[in-house]
Amino acid sequence: MTLKAPIEKLDWPALTEELVTSGFASAGKLLDTQQCTDLIEGYDSGTYRSHIHMARYNFGRGEYKYFARPLPDLVQNLRRNLYEKLVPAANLWAQRLNMPRQNYPDSHEAWLQQCHDAGQTRPTPLVLRYEAGDYNCLHQDLYGDIWFPFQVVFMLNTPGKDFTGGEFVLTETRPRMQSIANVIPLQLGEAAIFAVNYCPGKSVRGYSRTSLRHGVSKVRSGHRHTMGLIFHDAK
Repeated sequence: MTLKAPIEKLDWPALTEELVTSGFASAGKLLDTQQCTDLIEGYDSGTYRSHIHMARYNFGRGEYKYFARPLPDLVQNLRRNLYEKLVPAANLWAQRLNMPRQNYPDSHEAWLQQCHDAGQTRPTPLVLRYEAGDYNCLHQDLYGDIWFPFQVVFMLNTPGKDFTGGEFVLTETRPRMQSIANVIPLQLGEAAIFAVNYCPGKSVRGYSRTSLRHGVSKVRSGHRHTMGLIFHDAK
């Protein structure tokens, strides 16, 4: 499976509408079985810049590694191609929320240059590994003063076969209202796009900021691997 083909085949107008409406959307299967296997096997043999054990920082339980530069071709191409498709939705969000940054560049290379000019030079794509009893607390992946509004998570295992539990969870916090929890089911090779920080929520005065946080519920058995694709670099 080539990378660009499944991305191009997605219904991007419909995905953009779903992202604008809810702050998250399922992108379906974007990775084949071999690509998922390669990413899992590369966790112990690949080149990474940082290895984080979540319990040490009270992030939850489990571990993850950030890729070092140069990023693997698979990761680099996914990051570039998905960014270009998400720019229209990002610009629409920025306009609706009257954000200071309202025009994201068309190319990911130009966007990364803006990150680097702001002192954010460390790559942020990562692979996460969980086993029974592990979980990830609700959080946001901002990493610096400037950030792209979306990120993508890819499921690298088969739920129900390789692991049980470990649901991907998103919570929405709306002004003066109770929070809402969403569970996004993902199968092998499938991806979900979601807000890094907040998304536009329709209000009587136009749009207000709905804050989103994401995490992983406790894994009950087996091993669970995912890849996170964040489009801005870190300080």
